[in-house]
Amino acid sequence: MKLYLLRHANAAERNAGEYPDDSLRPLTSAGCRKMTRIARALEKMDLKVDLILSSPFLRARETAEIARKTLQLDRDQLVLTDRLLPSGSAKRLIEEIRGKYPLDNLLLVGHEPDLSELVSLLLMGEPSPLITLKKGGICCLSVDELVAGKCATLEWLINPAQLGPQ
Repeated sequence: MKLYLLRHANAAERNAGEYPDDSLRPLTSAGCRKMTRIARALEKMDLKVDLILSSPFLRARETAEIARKTLQLDRDQLVLTDRLLPSGSAKRLIEEIRGKYPLDNLLLVGHEPDLSELVSLLLMGEPSPLITLKKGGICCLSVDELVAGKCATLEWLINPAQLGPQ
């Protein structure tokens, strides 16, 4: 299995007056442009994705939708899951993937520090962050059998700055 982990792109700043509910913060226009650039780079890499699982928070959904459209996936190939909410349980996410989505190529779109903790758990067996995904950052893990522990190999990690100027 190839497991791709993508952090949402740049979102509106936290502002209780404008966004009393943090889940409603959208991507900024710069975040949309950055994510479009990232998605195009992934398309050029011939990234194969069977399904996208995304946090239901607006900024993650918008990030996932840009990726879905650019990678030419159908609408039903994007599924929202509470397991990718901030402070979600990595173990429950893994159980959901194993039970519902035993696919070859899965893209997860979520938040920090949760995604970096998931990467560390799958690479090292410990959830203490080994890497930090920048906004719009993505990594690819190769997994033989997905478990809540050391089971993956890091194939690659892309920081958005590596893709050149915005």
